[in-house]
Amino acid sequence: MPRPAFLSSPLTGARANGVCYLGAARARRKFELYYPDGFQDETYLIAERAYKERAHLEWQAELGPGEFRKLLARGEFRQIADAAIRIESRTNLLFSFEKMALRDALRTPAGARLFAHELYAFLYGRGSPQRKFEDWVQAVADLPQRQARVLTWPVVTVFGFIARPDKHLFLKPRVTRRAARGYGFDFGYQPEPSWGVYHGLLTFGAIIRRDLDRRPGFKARDMIDVQSFIWVQGSDEYDA
Repeated sequence: MPRPAFLSSPLTGARANGVCYLGAARARRKFELYYPDGFQDETYLIAERAYKERAHLEWQAELGPGEFRKLLARGEFRQIADAAIRIESRTNLLFSFEKMALRDALRTPAGARLFAHELYAFLYGRGSPQRKFEDWVQAVADLPQRQARVLTWPVVTVFGFIARPDKHLFLKPRVTRRAARGYGFDFGYQPEPSWGVYHGLLTFGAIIRRDLDRRPGFKARDMIDVQSFIWVQGSDEYDA
């Protein structure tokens, strides 16, 4: 069975140093209240990691780079879109209105074709991370829209997170902003998806990994662990 790749994200930019270490220590203690053994905690593995890892492994099997490329070459845009939606639907990462908006946007042949080509380029194509991310954002903005808005941070980041947790982080705005404030990180969030904000998110993730790396049980395997740590800090369900 394929295994998720490991996280290797460097700390870059001025914000990499602007962290309140008291906040970082509080964040770790909060996580330990619920999961004393950190990322190795059995309850954590069941409650937070298992379903995300399962989605990633399913993606690797159905839409890994080789299989994805073959489907594109055969013009199987509908199959690609359907598989992506089905795999994501088994997680609770998107709100129901976002899932519905995405399904509506991909119903047409044109929407499925745009989605398939640009998602492959974002996940597996060549070019700088910034250029690939900006092209992907533009593609999502260009998808057919009916009633609900498709261009949201969760929709823009969910497929990268599921497919490539070695590189990409999922952004749930309210939760992430709350976690960053508690941590003491200047996130600089803006509601319109942009590379600057996403790069800030990746920097935040790399700082979390650095701060936790030497703690027993807290060495992040990938962005799934990092995103779960952020979720515990910012989600209402973890308010004691």
